[in-house]
Amino acid sequence: MFCILDESVHFETMNGQNMLQVREVGSDTKLAVLTAPFSLENEESDSKYRAPNLIQRILSLLSSVRPGSDLTRLQLPPQFNIPKSQLQCYGESLYSTNSDMLTKCSNEETPLGRFVSVVAWSISTLRPLPFGLAPYNPILGETHHVSRGTLNVLLEQVSHHPPVTALQATDDKNNIEMIWCQSPLPRFHGTYIETEVHGERRLNILDKRETYTMNSPKLVIRFFPLPGVDWLGNVKIRCEESGIEAELCYRGNSFLPRPSIHRSVKGKIFMSSTSKTVYEVSGHWDRTVILKDVSTRKTTTIYDAKEALHRLKTPIVKDPKAVLESESSVVWGEVSEAILEKSWGKAKEIKTCIEEKQREAARERKSRQKQDEEEEEDYIPKYFTVSHSKENGWSCLPNNKLVPTAPIVVND
Repeated sequence: MFCILDESVHFETMNGQNMLQVREVGSDTKLAVLTAPFSLENEESDSKYRAPNLIQRILSLLSSVRPGSDLTRLQLPPQFNIPKSQLQCYGESLYSTNSDMLTKCSNEETPLGRFVSVVAWSISTLRPLPFGLAPYNPILGETHHVSRGTLNVLLEQVSHHPPVTALQATDDKNNIEMIWCQSPLPRFHGTYIETEVHGERRLNILDKRETYTMNSPKLVIRFFPLPGVDWLGNVKIRCEESGIEAELCYRGNSFLPRPSIHRSVKGKIFMSSTSKTVYEVSGHWDRTVILKDVSTRKTTTIYDAKEALHRLKTPIVKDPKAVLESESSVVWGEVSEAILEKSWGKAKEIKTCIEEKQREAARERKSRQKQDEEEEEDYIPKYFTVSHSKENGWSCLPNNKLVPTAPIVVND
């Protein structure tokens, strides 16, 4: 079923979240649920979504899973879901921030100044995540399209198994373009789940003709001895045109709580040709990150999480009639509504229906492929051209130069 949002759409509050009120148009309805983005304030309040006895439920869910197993096909009951899709989580890391850090990347006068700004921006994309909960696994062809100011962000799920998400974001005014191709691979390791995010992120500053490439840290969900969620591992950022690189290491708690290590980041910025370190980077991605000039010993705060991630605004629908049926907040709208109401039986029924429709569509594509062996029946993404190779993994190129203004916006 598909619903059309009325021009008189307004928000109502349910369990502290914003939910769109909609009306029926003929026999069709469309419900879009947009919840608050991840921020420092709502990190603990996300427990409102949780069903009781969460750890016991997690252990029961994983009791038949062998260590080392790939969890991409594991079907989570709604009790383990936050009311938003993985596409929305990726998008929020770009359009949900109080500091216009992307513009600063473009406006800095020197290559080194721009590189430092890119490092700070990359740190800002990390968000605190609730323990024991996960976003919906996007269905094939699902999209998410949001604008904030002159920044327009578009995501599309271009593969379901394995899960691959393509992202394009453009800011024509500030000469910024981003292209991501993300493929998360979660594995169970007994006392923790580790998700390695494959794929490259590219940030292009067009008027400077600079391209910054970077990877993502791993997401680790630990059950024992201290339950928690951490971003861990090494991140490399490189700009070939300026010859500058950065290496960052994200660390977290292991067996005992260590405030100095928990959510810490440490690294360096150096020249590619000589490996000479120019700046040292240290701090905590959920607090502040400091840059130290190795020659002058002068220190500068390049990132303040409280400033960047404080009271983030929830997206709203500006043009209801332009919201697509494939939009994440619509695809999962009824499931999210049920989760916010803690109607677990209803949420499971609706979620199962969505997932079964996707499985049926996959069976139909496979059947058509068998009928005509000369023509492979693959899903063709609408907004991206996708390729894959053993050597380079997944590659996603946008079909259009610019992302258009979205019907869903974040007001400044």
